[in-house]
Amino acid sequence: MSGALLLSELAAIAIVFAGLPLLYLWTRSRFNFFQKLNWVLVFMTFDLIVFGVFTRLTDSGLGCPDWPGCYGTSNPWHAIGEIQLAEANMPTGPVTVIKAWIEMIHRYLAMTVGALILIQVGVAWSKLRSLGKWPLLGSLGLLVLVCIQGAFGVWTVTLKLQPIIVTIHLMLALVLLACLTAYAQQEWEDKTSSVALLQIKPLSAKLLLFTSVVLSIQIFLGAWVSTNYAVLACPDFPTCLGTFMPETNWQEGFTLWRQLGLNAQGESISPVALQTIHWAHRVFAVVAIAALSLLGISALQLSYPALPRMSSIAKLLLGLLILQALTGISNVVFQWPLLAALLHTAGSAALMFCLVRLAQWSTWSAPIRIKMVKSL
Repeated sequence: MSGALLLSELAAIAIVFAGLPLLYLWTRSRFNFFQKLNWVLVFMTFDLIVFGVFTRLTDSGLGCPDWPGCYGTSNPWHAIGEIQLAEANMPTGPVTVIKAWIEMIHRYLAMTVGALILIQVGVAWSKLRSLGKWPLLGSLGLLVLVCIQGAFGVWTVTLKLQPIIVTIHLMLALVLLACLTAYAQQEWEDKTSSVALLQIKPLSAKLLLFTSVVLSIQIFLGAWVSTNYAVLACPDFPTCLGTFMPETNWQEGFTLWRQLGLNAQGESISPVALQTIHWAHRVFAVVAIAALSLLGISALQLSYPALPRMSSIAKLLLGLLILQALTGISNVVFQWPLLAALLHTAGSAALMFCLVRLAQWSTWSAPIRIKMVKSL
């Protein structure tokens, strides 16, 4: 298949996939089209992150070892001969029919998000006179970010799942989710709601920023554990190999630029380095739990009953925090089951979503305790 034909078929698939949520938008009359599109993008990006995690956890990242298609075609059906041959030569290898479909569906979802952001840019451009330049500039920034994210998706395949590339790919996906959420909650065309939010900002922005940094570090450490397949390096809980002070090798474990399964010298990475990676994530989890708990409790105390939406998000954050602890422990105790691992990463994305949602009630000045406000 020629390159032009491949790209045209992939573009057609992206249009079809993007058309499905767009059709759904027309059935919802509560908000205007632009607001609905922005929130659908948040939803689709969250789904993309979860399916991307599923792709990695099922070892499907190289299900189609080329890019952007699968063996030069737009879908695995057209490459079924090559895929079956690769599967026959290596039945437990990275290429199977199922893995190829999982990888391509992940790419289709990524193209869908990209297509929807292009539509978002077009809508923001069409509303330039009524909304001003900031929605358009923000949407263009999102387009640049999704293109960078796409580049790391390419490198994930071409560099054969190099841990730092896969980790950055996940981190950028979470940054994209956070930026899309911040963009969607601006309510560009509802100025009265924005004014109300500006008048009441009880949550400490400093605490929110600190918690966001802590959560980002913890997510990076978790991604580093997963991309290095170090989840079972400490097979017991709460200790690691029966001790709270396991042997560590920080230099080998946190040498970032190296191939999967190898150290900086090109030799097989040592078990000590893997347990160092795992232990760092587990120990820092204590800091993350403390910071997120403090933020969630502070938001609850400041919001109820004056700001019910803030209260709901704070409760969601605390509930997700409990889920994160349970799924993290389950990954060790039950030997890394797919469902627990999937929920653990999805929970991280949901926590980031909650932090961004709480940002609209944050202030850099001293937090204000609010009593009942009937208008809200």
